[in-house]
Amino acid sequence: MYTATGTKEIDKDQFIAEFTPLVKRIAYHMMTRLPASVQVDDLIQAGMIGLMDAINRYEGSYGRQFESYAAQRIRGSILDELREADWLPRSIRKKMRRIEAAVNLLEQRNGCAPNELDLAKELDMSLDEYHETLQNARGAQLIYYEDFQQDDEEPFLDRLFIDSEGDPLNALLDENFRSQLIAAIDNLPPREKQMMGMHYEQEMNLREIGEVLGVSESRVCQLHTQAIARLRSRLRNL
Repeated sequence: MYTATGTKEIDKDQFIAEFTPLVKRIAYHMMTRLPASVQVDDLIQAGMIGLMDAINRYEGSYGRQFESYAAQRIRGSILDELREADWLPRSIRKKMRRIEAAVNLLEQRNGCAPNELDLAKELDMSLDEYHETLQNARGAQLIYYEDFQQDDEEPFLDRLFIDSEGDPLNALLDENFRSQLIAAIDNLPPREKQMMGMHYEQEMNLREIGEVLGVSESRVCQLHTQAIARLRSRLRNL
């Protein structure tokens, strides 16, 4: 069927059925970066709203181009929902700051990346307690909104301003920041570097990464949290 302008009408129900797996894949992928309190069903519901919006707004030819467009709308809709729900507890950031401080101290003291036993000892924890802390800090991000705000110390992103009038978001696009981030990722311990590549470049979920590495989903989650702590520690020292 065609509209009055000659544009071919689409079967919305067919498109919803076809691209619902895309919504679920994106939702499960994003769950890796969120605290355990967030329910994946809520992300899927928000993603479906984004898919419907994409179907209603898209004006190009339907194919791979639409899938890319839909993926952007789905992710945007999920992020909007998360922002409105204030999903990131301060307790998570507090735990991450403790781990980051330990990473930084041990790197400065020993001149190399600390292993988990070193970090657990520095934090006065057993290895099991340290792993539990990593698990509870699930949802750790490379950049928090608070990193742009004045607090009890100078936000580390403020040091990346190109000029005093610059938008802090421009720091994320600054070539120096990008090169330092790439270098920090390259210096991660091999297993963490491999895990980050599979997750962010190949868009594999926790279960898939666990199968490749021969570990559990929860272990991949711990490795992810620890890698983020290492990266934030390095970036703070730019």
